[in-house]
Amino acid sequence: MKLSDAIRKRIKFYLKEKNMNIWKLCKMSGIPCSTISTFMSRKTELIKLDTLLHICEGFEITLGEFFTNTIFDTAEQEKEKD
Repeated sequence: MKLSDAIRKRIKFYLKEKNMNIWKLCKMSGIPCSTISTFMSRKTELIKLDTLLHICEGFEITLGEFFTNTIFDTAEQEKEKD
C-alpha cells in the first residue's frame, strides 16, 4: 500500500472513531477544507508533515498515535513518474 493511501485510511479511521466529518476536522485543526478534501479525494498524493500534525491536533492525538498502526509497517513510497 502506498504511504498516502495508508494516511488516508488512518484519517478515515479517526474520523469514524471521533464521530467527526471533514468539515468538523477542518474547524478543529485549522486546516482549510480544500486542503484536506483534495488529499482525501486523491487529487493530490502528498501531504505535508506539519499539515498532518495539525490534523492530529484536530483529532486530539499525537503524531505517534497516528502512526502507531501496522498499516505503516509495509507502506511504500510513491513511485516517481518518468
